[in-house]
Amino acid sequence: MQAEPTPRLRQARAALAVSFFLQGTTFALLVACIPELQKRYGLSDGLLPVFLAAVPILAGVGSIGSEALVKRTTARGVLRVVQPAVCLTLALTGLGSQLWQLAIALGLFGLLVGALDASMNMLGVGLQHRYGRSIMIGFHAAFSLGGILGAALAGLGAHWDAGLPLLFGGAAALLIPAALVVGRHFAGPAELGDAVREAAELAARRIPWRPLLPLCAAMAFAYIADASVSNYSVKYLTDGLGSREDLAKLSYLGYMVAMLLGRAVGDRAVQRFGATAVVRTGASLAGAGFLLAATAPSTSAGILGFTVLGFGICAIIPQVFAAGGRLLPHASDAAVARLNLFNYAGFLIGAPLVGTLAELSNYRWAFGAPMLLILAIIPLAPHFAPAAKQVVAHTEAQAGAQPGARGTARSGS
Repeated sequence: MQAEPTPRLRQARAALAVSFFLQGTTFALLVACIPELQKRYGLSDGLLPVFLAAVPILAGVGSIGSEALVKRTTARGVLRVVQPAVCLTLALTGLGSQLWQLAIALGLFGLLVGALDASMNMLGVGLQHRYGRSIMIGFHAAFSLGGILGAALAGLGAHWDAGLPLLFGGAAALLIPAALVVGRHFAGPAELGDAVREAAELAARRIPWRPLLPLCAAMAFAYIADASVSNYSVKYLTDGLGSREDLAKLSYLGYMVAMLLGRAVGDRAVQRFGATAVVRTGASLAGAGFLLAATAPSTSAGILGFTVLGFGICAIIPQVFAAGGRLLPHASDAAVARLNLFNYAGFLIGAPLVGTLAELSNYRWAFGAPMLLILAIIPLAPHFAPAAKQVVAHTEAQAGAQPGARGTARSGS
């Protein structure tokens, strides 16, 4: 059953939003300081893609491992531990001087981030079940807001030449206590009841892959583009355009601000023009942003390109999840879980893709690959329209053929 939003549920929702905000800040601080990490540890451009690719791989391992931990404890218990630990690994990343120390710090960061991502979204799904309406986009908007703060702090740190030990250590000194305090207010079994278990049962149900494949491709392409910006926008401006490090941070800051502003009006645009038009326009705008960035003659033009890209890509990822839910309404949580796998696939490909191509040519040509992939979403846009009635009828008929299937579907809707 779905409960009315009680004051305790609203408090738990606010606490989880703060958790997303803190994670956005932590992540943005790390990725915006990749050039500084290279200099501090003597990491070559050839090795950088390897280190960046290892993080999402280990994040996937951490995400899978967190499922076993959640079964023994709770999602709240896991999140309370891993979020302060992630903030601590941020500080460790800035304290070392040897390459092996960076490898250990980033390895721990990847494992813990995977567990953090999984437990945060488990709590989010549980709260959404209790609310009986979509509230997940708000959590991801909080992540974007945290990303804006993290990128701004990274820019200020570079402007004042603070150094990574002070920047990362000072940030961790604030983030860790905040994570510990907010963790006291996360939703637990008393508030969620069987919501998390119900979501897990839905995710375990057998649903067809084929109708989801176009959306899976769109998700992967979007996250390849996102990983390209988060990992290489700052480095492109410093190494490719000769920008000052503090100004280069504005590339990621502009991207995150555009994402947040675009998501603030995205739902209205979908209601007025339809999901297909919004996705098609967004992919076109994102492609134009990549082109502007790749051909930028100056730092300001490069920042503008990444900002335009943020406006274009902001609505695509939420609409992938929405389209998956519409396509399989009897098992929307299972559809979302499968689509989310391509989040990691996109990051795994996107992290080394631009770096490897840049090593072989230069960053201007390297950004052409994610540009072409984001433009490949345009012909996939019709799949974002309201679910095809034939597919829905077919999958519902399959669900209805199984004993007790319809009852389970209703209990989690």
